[in-house]
Amino acid sequence: MDNPTDFYSRQYNARASIPDHPHIFTRWLKESQRVRRNHAALLDLPYGDTPAERLDFFPARGGGAPLLVFIHGGWWRAMDKSDFSFIAPSFVAAGMNVAITNYTLAPTATLDEIVHEQLRALAWLYRHAEQYDFDPERIIVSGHSAGGHLTAMLMAALWPEVGADLPRDLVKAGVVMSGVADLEPLRHVDFLKDDLKLDDARIHRLSPATMPQSHPAPFVTAVGALESEEFHRQAELLAEHWKDNHRANLSLDGINHMTICDAFADPESPLFQATLDLVENTASSAGGVES
Repeated sequence: MDNPTDFYSRQYNARASIPDHPHIFTRWLKESQRVRRNHAALLDLPYGDTPAERLDFFPARGGGAPLLVFIHGGWWRAMDKSDFSFIAPSFVAAGMNVAITNYTLAPTATLDEIVHEQLRALAWLYRHAEQYDFDPERIIVSGHSAGGHLTAMLMAALWPEVGADLPRDLVKAGVVMSGVADLEPLRHVDFLKDDLKLDDARIHRLSPATMPQSHPAPFVTAVGALESEEFHRQAELLAEHWKDNHRANLSLDGINHMTICDAFADPESPLFQATLDLVENTASSAGGVES
């Protein structure tokens, strides 16, 4: 292997490997603005006390439908929930509520604090299920890149320790897209080291690959076929570590680290269908989703 800093900095610098990433970000922004203009949405709902602890909620057409939560990426230090409103319409059309969460970005917040904010977001949603008319027994969490890491952390969370009123199986299923299960390589990434300050204790404490799932929630992993070998290794690592509940590891042809978010929102993609399959196989106190 090269010098670890050089190797891992190349492997995890997704923007450098996608020359047209500014155009992708611009397209997401414009489409998300259009979605917020033309679709029902409750924006900037506060789930905590800090300015960034907000989420956007896109309601299903009928009451008692499942809830899909999406957590954005950006290496925990960039992007915003408003960049990803474009994900919501396809899932709403399939009969789901969608919540897209924000969190305080590093280095303003530590990675520990970011994880705890997402714990608060899920707890808040569970406690407000009746108010927003979704089924609290059908909460599915999804996330991209850093959001994939946070998704896995939520699947490992000991929810009764977060709140005595919270069930152990609060998260019924998960979708981890281009996620990071092992934080060890990131301590070598030149553009992340100063912001994340990853030491041995934090890496161990916050790597899903070092911990069990808190309950047997089914999940899928997905990576673009055009992504680096490290992103593929990370997906395979989590799939093997939690193999009893792993349903599929999708390698999506022609897809890179950015366009996997487009695939997630595309009703024709295997990733979208795999997500619906997870929802359909989740125990329900209401009806299923539309296919």
